[in-house]
Amino acid sequence: MPTRAFVLGAGLGTRLRPLTENLPKPLVPIGGTPLVTHALRHLSSVGVRETIINTHHAAHRWAEAFPDFRFENLHLSFRHEPVLLDTGGGLKNVQDFLEHSGTFWIYNGDILTDLPLVKAWTHHTRQKNLVTMVLRSTQEPRHVAIDTDSRIVDIRGMLGTGRNGDFLFTGIHLVEPAIFQYIPRVEVKSIIPIYLDLIRQGLPVGGAVVDEGRWSDVGTVDEYARVSGPQGPSAPSSGNQNPTTSRR
Repeated sequence: MPTRAFVLGAGLGTRLRPLTENLPKPLVPIGGTPLVTHALRHLSSVGVRETIINTHHAAHRWAEAFPDFRFENLHLSFRHEPVLLDTGGGLKNVQDFLEHSGTFWIYNGDILTDLPLVKAWTHHTRQKNLVTMVLRSTQEPRHVAIDTDSRIVDIRGMLGTGRNGDFLFTGIHLVEPAIFQYIPRVEVKSIIPIYLDLIRQGLPVGGAVVDEGRWSDVGTVDEYARVSGPQGPSAPSSGNQNPTTSRR
């Protein structure tokens, strides 16, 4: 199992204002602890021991939340982005941390989920993918199309296949270090155009459908209020925002 992960923590959190006026979105409290700690605990449960988190908005709050650069048995590193780089640029910016680590996870820092990551890992290794996007067929919006071999053939119909997609992308990916040769420079860029280029080249970009467990994008004030109610984190709803777009 991968031992390193890149957790996305640099978004502006505009849809969660005023909660995020002076706080990064992954640090808003859920069940008495920062939202991102649920992601970190989830990754730790499948063997991750070192995590790098990119920062931008209210970056000093990360040091306040994790002054020892640890969370339970995880070692945390941080990489500040003076200019927000989006997922693709942010990934290239942490190449030095990930390129010699073997397979690694990318994990959106503002999702709340307990889906079985081992199932995604098994799929990734069996298919020998360069990238595996973790998908769900039971929730909206559905923008990812796969073929009978579980290879991704289109995202939002952007490759002209006429298929707008049947699966939701959870914001969790498994990625091989070879990805970095296909990202030539650090620049502001989404990960989706990079994946589309890989698909055009015939490289193995797959989708692991994992419908078990719960999943929610805590991206709006309404969804935040629902999952952080008096009973603590609750089952995600079926109407969630779309992690294939730039996260703000």
